[in-house]
Amino acid sequence: MKETSSLVEVRQETPGVKARTRLRAWKWGLVWSLVLGAGCVLIGGCSFAPKYQRPAVQPPAAFKELTPQSPDATNIWKVAQPSDAVIRGKWWEMFTNSQLNALEEQVVISNQNVAAAFANFLSARALVKEARAQLFPTLATSPGVSRSRQPFLQNSTGSSSGAPTVTEYALPLDATWQLDLWGRVRNTVKANTFQAQATAADLENTRLTAQAELAADFFQLRAQDALIQLYADTVRAYRESLELTKVRFQTGIDSDEDVAQAETQLDTTEAQATNLGILRAQLEHAIAVLMGIAPEAFSIPAEPLDASPPATPFGVPSQLLERRPDIAAAERGVAAANAQIGVAKAAYYPTITLSASGGFESISITSLANWSSRVWSVGAGLTETIFDAGLRQATVEQYRATYEGTVATYRQTVLTAFQQVEDDLASLRILAHQVQQQDTAVKSAERYLRLAMSRYKLGIDSYLNVIVAQATYLSNRQTLVNLRAQQMTASVQLVEAIGGGWDASQMPSYKQLLSMKP
Repeated sequence: MKETSSLVEVRQETPGVKARTRLRAWKWGLVWSLVLGAGCVLIGGCSFAPKYQRPAVQPPAAFKELTPQSPDATNIWKVAQPSDAVIRGKWWEMFTNSQLNALEEQVVISNQNVAAAFANFLSARALVKEARAQLFPTLATSPGVSRSRQPFLQNSTGSSSGAPTVTEYALPLDATWQLDLWGRVRNTVKANTFQAQATAADLENTRLTAQAELAADFFQLRAQDALIQLYADTVRAYRESLELTKVRFQTGIDSDEDVAQAETQLDTTEAQATNLGILRAQLEHAIAVLMGIAPEAFSIPAEPLDASPPATPFGVPSQLLERRPDIAAAERGVAAANAQIGVAKAAYYPTITLSASGGFESISITSLANWSSRVWSVGAGLTETIFDAGLRQATVEQYRATYEGTVATYRQTVLTAFQQVEDDLASLRILAHQVQQQDTAVKSAERYLRLAMSRYKLGIDSYLNVIVAQATYLSNRQTLVNLRAQQMTASVQLVEAIGGGWDASQMPSYKQLLSMKP
């Protein structure tokens, strides 16, 4: 059997092949080993993705609200210096509420939005492994057995001849490897890695959003409890006033009109107190859903709001780039889009595929494993697109435009983060001053009510003045409760705006993505 000089060589040995042929076969194997080794070297040397740099943004040196206009509100700020303790992990513990702590622990475990985000992360991580698998050869085997028989044939003398029935056994092993000379696979791996990191940041953002929403709902529910208690106290006071008015009417001091006014005020306030239960029930249901619990199986005992916003170490604007998971996710999206440009550019260059197959074939199962039954072939192929009517160029333009879009999204996310922090700082500053003012207003309304009641009992003023004073006092107390609820909500939103206790160093690396277990 003669040797071939073509790119693909196929050889089947028979028991009579000489040792020289075997030596040549080993030489060919050595040559191909060297070729594969050279391919391994080339794999790490070429990539057409642009060199990635994080898009430039210019954060302000300090937040606008760093210097509050009201000196009364300066105690709500604490700028985090490198030596200061910053928010870490369980940020809700800074509110020092044991029941809130217990509820927050359930969000990570049972919240279905968090579970869905975690599943998305697992899917993105699997895509990294799928892309990485393309860097290595593919091995396949297809053992088989076949039985065949040729028909009888008649020769020119009239006699017939035919091949006997033959059983053939095969134990092949096929290998193919597409060399990544131009970085298509490596850039795909990079893009998928960046996307997996983005989904990891999205997972943290989903978790942070759920935790912040639960904390906000919790403090609003406590504020609703405070309003319910306020109205219960008010209804009790109005009922006592009604009894006093009835006594004065029976003694001829007051008119029936005063009694009717007192009854109307009491009935109206009772109806308003009843309405407060709607929002409380809705907030309780919302908290249950955030915890992944059916509303009918969950309840929170009533307890009026009694908390004030803690000092939050919010840091400087430049730290937001590392502490906000949504910013980190947007930046990883930019990196992935940059890598996709390299994938698109690699399509301009040829694809080289190496292939090899070997194994054993025999008509006898007993001789299948004999060295003389071996078969093998090696080869290489090249594929190049000659004409595509501008398809590859359009694809590169598409990914460049996608990259520019992700850059714009990233910068907008950063700007929105600065805005949210400024908004919450402004809210806390203004609310702190407003709460003080409203507290003064409540004290004034209380004094006004005492005077009106005294003048009514002395017969100087009508009961209408008492009603006005009572309504004023109730309204001011209700406003104070709502302002305190707004304070707590703004404090929670500020923690969320600065990223909670997360930072970009917690994103999984490429090696961690490959080694992490579900």
